[in-house]
Amino acid sequence: MSFPLDETDIAILETLIKDGRKSFRQIAKEIKVSTPTVKIRYERLFSMGIIKSISPILDMKKLGAKMDLSKSSIKSPRKTIKKIDSNLHVKIKCDYCDRKISEKPSILKVGDIQRFFCCPSCRVLFQDKYQRRIKALMNSQK
Repeated sequence: MSFPLDETDIAILETLIKDGRKSFRQIAKEIKVSTPTVKIRYERLFSMGIIKSISPILDMKKLGAKMDLSKSSIKSPRKTIKKIDSNLHVKIKCDYCDRKISEKPSILKVGDIQRFFCCPSCRVLFQDKYQRRIKALMNSQK
């Protein structure tokens, strides 16, 4: 027996494809339905097997890992990386000026989010530019 997906189900799936980390509340605001509706629909899609998991998409270039492009890895991307090297160094860019960070980064932590900067001056400029957002996030954490 087939089960038709309606516009709400499709909207939830499209939103999760764009960003699987969104909360039910964020999805509800975006597609203009209630949060409980999103939660129920998500659970139904999950129990039907349409949503199998919410998984990260890794940027292999930043990890410096080489990919195995065999047919089996294309069908199942999880088999592409069997083990991540413990001596791995991640290439990161400054969140303000977009330059590569070659030394120890200057870090700004706001809530659960960390921002990385190439120098203290970029960090200060970022704080000045986004001070309203930073204050709003800090107030929402309380």
